[in-house]
Amino acid sequence: MSDAPQRGLGLDAGGSRTRWALADVTGHTLAQGEVAGMSGLQMQSDAGRAALRATVQSLAQALMANGPVANLGLYGGFTGLGGPAEEAAMLALLQEHLPLAPGRATLTHDMDIAYRAAYAPGEGYLVYAGTGSIAAFIDSQGRTLRAGGRGPALGDEGAGYWIAREALAWVWHQEDRRPGAYQDSPMAQRLLAAVGGTDWQHTRSFMYGSDRGRIGALALEVAAASQEDAFAHALLLRAGAALAELALHLISRCGPRPVTAAGRALLLSPLVEQGMRAALGPQVALVVRPDLQAHVTAARLALHPPH
Repeated sequence: MSDAPQRGLGLDAGGSRTRWALADVTGHTLAQGEVAGMSGLQMQSDAGRAALRATVQSLAQALMANGPVANLGLYGGFTGLGGPAEEAAMLALLQEHLPLAPGRATLTHDMDIAYRAAYAPGEGYLVYAGTGSIAAFIDSQGRTLRAGGRGPALGDEGAGYWIAREALAWVWHQEDRRPGAYQDSPMAQRLLAAVGGTDWQHTRSFMYGSDRGRIGALALEVAAASQEDAFAHALLLRAGAALAELALHLISRCGPRPVTAAGRALLLSPLVEQGMRAALGPQVALVVRPDLQAHVTAARLALHPPH
C-alpha cells in the first residue's frame, strides 16, 4: 500500500527529555537522539503548548539531518498524557511538523513502551524508577495494571525525588534536635552545599522553587555519601525495598512472575538493587536493566504496532 510507513519513529517522551529513534522497514535502527521533554501536562497551558511546538520542530530538524524522511509510522510513549482530547491535540501538533503516514500513529503512555522493551505482554513486571517510580504489568489481553506512579505528593517511593526528600527531611529533623548537627554528617554537608547554604532559607527556596527533576538530582549527593554516612547507606537500601514493594503489590494481584527494574535511580548505587533483592526475596527473579532503550523498541512498534 502506498501509505504504508517507510520508516518507524519511536518516542520515549518524559518531562525532562525525549529520546527518539528512527528504524527502517526491517526494524534496524537508522538514527537516534534526544530533544527536550514532551509531556501531556504541557497541553494544559499556552506556554506549555508553545514549548511543545518548539520541541517538535527540533525533532523534525534532527530527523531531517539524517536525510529525507516521509511517510513515517509513529509509536510514542508520553508521560502525563490523559484522555482522548489530549491525545488528539498532541497528535495534531505532531502532524503539523512531521510527515506521518495516515492512520499510522499511536500515542500511548510512557510505561507502555518501557514495558514492551522488557517483556511481551503477560511475561513479567516492570518497576521503573527515575525521578519518580511506578510498577506496571501488561496482561495477555493488552490491559495495563499499575502500582505507584502517583507523583511527589502521594508516591515516588524509592525514586530520585523521594530519596532527596527523605534525606533533606532527616537533615532538618537533626537540625531541629541539635543545631549544627549537619557538620557530623557527610551526606548533610553535601546536600546543603548543593542547595546553596546551611540555613533553612536555602533549603526552603530550593525545595519549593525547583522542579522535580532538579530536586531528584540531589539523590546523587546521597549516593556519593553512602559509603561514609550511615543514614545515606540505609536510605538507599530503603529505596530499593520501596521499589520492591511496588512489584510485590502486582505479584499479590496477578501471581508470581519475574521482575525487571529499570531507570536511572538504579544507577545511583548498588545499594538500591541490594535493598530491592532483599525485599523481594529469593523466590522472585529480578533483572536490573537501567537503560531499556524504550525509544528503540517504540520505533519498531511504529512499523508493526501491537494488536
